[in-house]
Amino acid sequence: MGKVTGFLEYERIEEGYEPVAARLKGYKEFVIALSPEQAKLQGARCMDCGTPFCNSGCPINNIIPDFNDLVYRGDWAEAITTLHSTNNFPEFTGRICPAPCEAACVANINGDAIGIKSIEHAIIDRAWSEGWVKPQPAARKTGKKVAVVGSGPAGLAAAQQLARAGHDVTVFEKNSRIGGLLRYGIPDFKLDKGHIDRRVAQMEAEGVVFKTGVLVGAMPADGAGAKVTNDAKTTVSAAELKAQFDAVLLAGGSEQSRDLPVPGRDLDGVHFAMEFLPQQNKVVAGDKLKAQLRAEGKHVIVIGGGDTGSDCVGTSNRHGAASVTQFEVMPMPPEQENKPMVWPYWPIKLRTSSSHDEGCQREFAISTKEFVGSKGRITGLKTAEVRFEGGKLVEVPGTEKEWKADLVLLAMGFTNPLASVLQAFGVDKDGRGNAKAGTDDLGGYQTSAEQVFVAGDMRRGQSLVVWAIREGRQAAREVDRFLMGETTLPR
Repeated sequence: MGKVTGFLEYERIEEGYEPVAARLKGYKEFVIALSPEQAKLQGARCMDCGTPFCNSGCPINNIIPDFNDLVYRGDWAEAITTLHSTNNFPEFTGRICPAPCEAACVANINGDAIGIKSIEHAIIDRAWSEGWVKPQPAARKTGKKVAVVGSGPAGLAAAQQLARAGHDVTVFEKNSRIGGLLRYGIPDFKLDKGHIDRRVAQMEAEGVVFKTGVLVGAMPADGAGAKVTNDAKTTVSAAELKAQFDAVLLAGGSEQSRDLPVPGRDLDGVHFAMEFLPQQNKVVAGDKLKAQLRAEGKHVIVIGGGDTGSDCVGTSNRHGAASVTQFEVMPMPPEQENKPMVWPYWPIKLRTSSSHDEGCQREFAISTKEFVGSKGRITGLKTAEVRFEGGKLVEVPGTEKEWKADLVLLAMGFTNPLASVLQAFGVDKDGRGNAKAGTDDLGGYQTSAEQVFVAGDMRRGQSLVVWAIREGRQAAREVDRFLMGETTLPR
C-alpha cells in the first residue's frame, strides 16, 4: 500500500485554515483542503500494515489502506468507489468526524498518523467536481414501502440503502429542511449545508420521497420537548405509518439537552445550546426569525467542554461577543496522550478546536453553583473548583468565584430522543430513555413493536455522525431482510 518507504520519507500534512480575522466575518467553511499532490504524499505514507487497525478504529470500517493506495497511484475514480462502498456520505465525515481511524493508525504509535480524514475529504470533493457521484436507482422495484422517521445521518444512510435495494422510501422530517442535527446542530462554518442539499437531490433521483414539516406522533407539550427544534405544521400518527408502510425505521437524533437545575436557572439569558445554534443556521439559510438569540457585545459563558460547546464558542465569536469563556467540569486532560498505554483506542487528551483558536478562555475542573441576575435577567454566575475524591467530584473549599455573564449557553450533552415519538409506537425503552434494540446480524435494530426498527442516536444515545451512518446502513440491511426474507445489502 502506498510507497514502501513513504512513512519514513514524508511528514504528515495538515489541512490549513483561513486566517481568523477572515473567517470570523461569515459562516462559510474555512478549511483549506489538501491539493491532489499533497493527498498523494499522505497516501504514500500508508504502511501496508499486516493488521490495519484503522479499519476497526473507523465505526463504518472504511477500507482505508485501499483508498490511500489508490490516491497515491492517482486512481481517484476507483478511490471514491472504494470509499462509497462503506460510507454513503464521506463529504460529512471528511469534514466533521473526529477521525478515530487516525488514533488507531499504526504510524501513530510513535509518530504522526496518516492524514486519513484529509484524504477522504480530498477524494469526495474530487468526485463531486469530476461528476463521478451519480444517482444509483434500483434496477427493479420490490413493491415494499418503508417510512424513515428522521433525516439526520442515520435516516439518510438507511433511506439511500433501502431505495437502492428497490423499496419505496419516504423520509419524514419535523423541521422545514432535511438533515436533522447535521442541518440544525452543526454550524455552517464546519459543514456547509449545500453538501446536504446535493445528497438529497441525488437521493430524490434514486426515488426517495422527503416530507418536511411533519411530526410523527403528538406535538410535545411545553416542558416535554418544547426546547427541541420543531417546525412541524402537521402530524402523522404511528398507526397511520404502520398501516401505510410495510416497515418503519425510527432514526431521530438525541435532542433533549441535559439541563443544569441550579438556583437561577429560570433567569432570562440562560439557554440550551440547541436553542442558540439552530437559530443561526436558519438565518444563514435565509429564514426570517421573529427573534434570534445573539451574542454581540455580551459576555458569554458556555457550560460544557465538548463539540457542541465549541460550536457555541465559534458562533458567539462570529456574532461579536465581548468575551467567551468555556467551562468544563472535568480536569484539564494532558496535552499529549500516553500512546503506549492507549493506542489504538481513542485517547483522552486536550483538544483545541478551530473555534477555540478564534478566541476563548477555557476553564477546567469548575462547577456552576448558581445563576445570579437582576430584574429577571442573568448578570453572572457563581462557581467552585472541583476535584476527584473517592471516585467523585467534590468542591474545593475556598474556591468560590463569581463571573460576569450576559448570556449562558448550556452545552452539556443530550439525554435522550424526543420521547413522544417512541411513546407513539409503544416501543420498549432502555434505562436512558432510548429505544431498546440490539445490533445482531439477524434481527438486529428491531424494536419490541412489530415492523418498527430503530437506528442511530434514537437507539444508542448521542454519538458521532460516523456511528449514525453505520447504524443506518446496518438497520437498512435488517429492514430489507425483514421485508424480503433475505438481503444483499452490506453490513
